Amino acid sequence: MLALLTALSATALWWCFSSGYTLSYGDAEAHLNIARRVLDSRTPGLEQLGTVWLPLPHLLMLPFVARDGWWRSGVAGAIPSAACFVAAGAFLFAAARRCFSSQAAAWTAALLFALNPNILYLQSAPMTEPIFAAALTGLVWAVLCFRDSQSLPALLAAAAASGAASLTRYEGWFLAPFAALLVFIAARNKRHALLFAVVAALGPLAWLAHNQYYYSNALEFYNGDYSAMAIYKRQLAQGMARYPGDHDWAKALEYYFAAMKLTLGWPALLTGATGVAVTVVKRTWWPLPLLVLAPAFYVWSIHSSGTPIYVPGLWPNAWYNTRYGLAALPLVAFATAGLVAALPRRAQPGAALGLVALMVGAAVAAGPPATWKESEVNSVARRAWTRQAADLLRERYRPGSGVIYSFGDLTGVLREAGIPLREGHHEGNRPTWDAAAQRPDLFLRDEWALAFSGDKISTAIVRAGRTGPHYALRSRIIVKGAPVVELYQRSMQQPR
Repeated sequence: MLALLTALSATALWWCFSSGYTLSYGDAEAHLNIARRVLDSRTPGLEQLGTVWLPLPHLLMLPFVARDGWWRSGVAGAIPSAACFVAAGAFLFAAARRCFSSQAAAWTAALLFALNPNILYLQSAPMTEPIFAAALTGLVWAVLCFRDSQSLPALLAAAAASGAASLTRYEGWFLAPFAALLVFIAARNKRHALLFAVVAALGPLAWLAHNQYYYSNALEFYNGDYSAMAIYKRQLAQGMARYPGDHDWAKALEYYFAAMKLTLGWPALLTGATGVAVTVVKRTWWPLPLLVLAPAFYVWSIHSSGTPIYVPGLWPNAWYNTRYGLAALPLVAFATAGLVAALPRRAQPGAALGLVALMVGAAVAAGPPATWKESEVNSVARRAWTRQAADLLRERYRPGSGVIYSFGDLTGVLREAGIPLREGHHEGNRPTWDAAAQRPDLFLRDEWALAFSGDKISTAIVRAGRTGPHYALRSRIIVKGAPVVELYQRSMQQPR
């Protein structure tokens, strides 16, 4: 099984890399560069992990982003995703085999997960979903082991998996108390449940401490200036329509179900739902509460936390966060394995083969994976202006001259131009970046400035022009569907 999973992972990673799709997602670019700036920055260190995105994916990338070529190509960020994809498939196999005592059911669970084209694409990029899948399925397997053996190593493995999930995606925080409850039910010695809760809580507590230490606000990730909720409130204040599903349970369910249809397909949803019913009747339902929590979290987030999902066919007829539907993939794969296990032993191999063939055939018939389509649609403009700005900087930039910019999508320009991030000057380099943006007349020293028209750096350049330093506009890049990108160079001459 491990050999097959590794072969699938390597093949998909190679194909995506050779086709230029590794960094199509804007989030993939961001995760890669956050990891890189921990090592390569004017102010390197753990503060560069930032505050909104959880740290484990970036920490896993550190050994790989240290190599310039791997960072610039994006493959450095894809390696941990691919490894976690293999681990998730292996954990699903082991958990299904333990739960259902069926080799055919185990193969069904692993293959339905591993042959889904959408997860194959995400595991080929610096994305967090495969890493969370590994933590979640590892938790399921370890809790099953603890239920059966009551062993301390199994308990600690479950707690470590829960902590890893909490340091990867915020649905891990939602998952942790329910996992503790399940462990409490399974534990003959209730002190084991307390130990699980303490160890599992270390992940969220570490992130709260990080935010308190570096930002003087333990909840900076939730209510800070760059949090999703704060951004959403600013957008609403500027007149943007509310996200579909915002405080509307029916709409939240409708949009999430549409995302599941796109990423999993109707056959998988139908067999998965049937499998859930069968496992409940057969009383082999033990892992299902853990697996259902991630999809439930997204429905709740759409309703209550300003998390949007856009899908084609529903207003506003766009692609955005459609990949969140994949949170239901481990649940569907495991439940379908339960359906296979409920059949007579002799019929199980044929049923497993037939169901896997049905799912793969439906996925192929559906066309390009929804996750790839989402990344492609949303990256065309960004990749166009990134390439143009990088070409200009690559030609004119002199090492050591410095470039000030706002960290985010603009960081891709430096990566593509081959400019080390330590030569960049961004928000993570506080307080010097704040000083340069607010008082450019005193503190702006970089030769180059890279900005979106109207952002803080663009405004600082205009303000600096009144008294100095003076910057000349070297390029204004206009791409349809994207903000205007401006590239400035410091001028030694005073304007007349």
